[in-house]
Amino acid sequence: MNSSNDVVDVLVVGGGASGSVVAKTMAEAGFSVTCLEQGPWVRAEDYPSTKPERELLMQTSWHYNPNVRQLKEDYPVEVSDTPIHPVMFNAVGGGTVHYGAFWTRMLPSDFRIKTLDGIADDWPIDYWELAPYYDRIDQMMGVSVDPGDPAYPAMATAPNPALPIGEAGRTLAEGFNKLGWHWWPGSNAIASRKTRHLDACKRRALCGTGCPEGAKGSTDITIWPDALAAGATLITRARVRAITTNSNGLATGAEWIDRDGAIHHQRARTVVLACNGLGTSRLMLLSAGGQHQNGLANSSGLVGRRLQMHKLGAVSGRYGDDVQSTLGPYGQYLQSSEFAERDRSRGFWGGSRWAVMPVAGPLATWHHAGDQPLTERYGKNIHRIFDDIGKYVAISFSMDDLPNEDNRVTIDDKLVDSDGIPAPKVTWKPMPDADKAVDFFTERLKDVHTAAGATKVQVDDVGRDVGWHLLGTARMGTDPGNSVVDSYGRAHDVENLFVVDGGVFVTSGQTNPTATIMALALRTAEHMIATARNQRIAD
Repeated sequence: MNSSNDVVDVLVVGGGASGSVVAKTMAEAGFSVTCLEQGPWVRAEDYPSTKPERELLMQTSWHYNPNVRQLKEDYPVEVSDTPIHPVMFNAVGGGTVHYGAFWTRMLPSDFRIKTLDGIADDWPIDYWELAPYYDRIDQMMGVSVDPGDPAYPAMATAPNPALPIGEAGRTLAEGFNKLGWHWWPGSNAIASRKTRHLDACKRRALCGTGCPEGAKGSTDITIWPDALAAGATLITRARVRAITTNSNGLATGAEWIDRDGAIHHQRARTVVLACNGLGTSRLMLLSAGGQHQNGLANSSGLVGRRLQMHKLGAVSGRYGDDVQSTLGPYGQYLQSSEFAERDRSRGFWGGSRWAVMPVAGPLATWHHAGDQPLTERYGKNIHRIFDDIGKYVAISFSMDDLPNEDNRVTIDDKLVDSDGIPAPKVTWKPMPDADKAVDFFTERLKDVHTAAGATKVQVDDVGRDVGWHLLGTARMGTDPGNSVVDSYGRAHDVENLFVVDGGVFVTSGQTNPTATIMALALRTAEHMIATARNQRIAD
């Protein structure tokens, strides 16, 4: 093993949304920071976005599911016991490289489910404690938001105005208006004008496979340049296999493997885990030993448990005229919080948040003609289908999930990654009322399309690969007996170990979690700085 003689102040494992924030904040405060990222730095020229075969690459080497993608930097996930498959991306910037850049906050009520509804648990912090960090992350990410959305408390002015809602957004807005339902111009981590490291959006609707203009707020563009300029060290293609500890149970660093197979040990005074709710819990369980025989920081037995994933759905409408849905953002034209708050009179618990999105590309359009016989979809008839490019618009919804200790990440006893490290196994089932909720929200999306004048309305098959949001597997709390970390992400059992990814979530909310994850990471990093003088470290 190659052991580094240098002991860094902060070792960050994972260079995605949350890890980048910690690296930047700590480095700018003068701490020595090293980040180990198991993926590469993906350059713009490597994106599928500008390639003719883009939609084919999305089904292979740029697929969202690592089990399909199977790149060297990926690890497999055992998914035989879950109807939803986790999706993620291993690279500098992590999932922000290929996310849709929806940029929404959790609602104040999302932090108080126990108080309001008598189920699950309240967070140890509330919305207003996190709000200043949301505001500052908005600035870092160059987000584009129209102020004044009545679904949220007042917010600080975003760095950019919202992107145009376009003809597709205008058409759907008319449908919402006829129903008297809430809508608002989409909030996106996509710059509507040149901002810091970001160029202005050209509305190509290619966001999910990497923005060729560099307008999408992925943290390899928005955060990492600042972190590196401040002196942070970033090591790519570094697969961490264990967090090391000493006889006192404190973290001492990490063992990692490079792509030549050599094993290294990076020593550190403080370790920060930022590998997403699946990867972090996997690593904590793999780091069992010494004073942590059941897994690192796992005296509560909750590491890997209470996994939450948002169940998704979508309904598309075909419109008689071209509504220009080949134009971005992708991203969302509109967002709706009409049914985001919970209301048991619907016959189930839980809310959902909606996004109006483009259906861009010939294969996507062909897919939406799936209700037609194959003979009508091939040969000369395919040109008729392609005449519909720009006429389809989708509305998606994401739903609340509830913590369930049986929904969990464990270590599989057979499957391993390319370095022989045991792979994670995901066990998950939706909450009891999920089917009722899906049916209800699906019917409401149909109502919007019908009100907007769609000539055809169809329920989309979103498939299994929708486990974008991996939450709750190292939850925060005040009681070490029923939580893994405290309200700042510090492990109860390991005083110099922090978790800053979605694993710390107590409840899932119903919206995309990236803004919340990054706001929490900033709050944690600044707490680390403020308490550094009293931080206990390994000798």
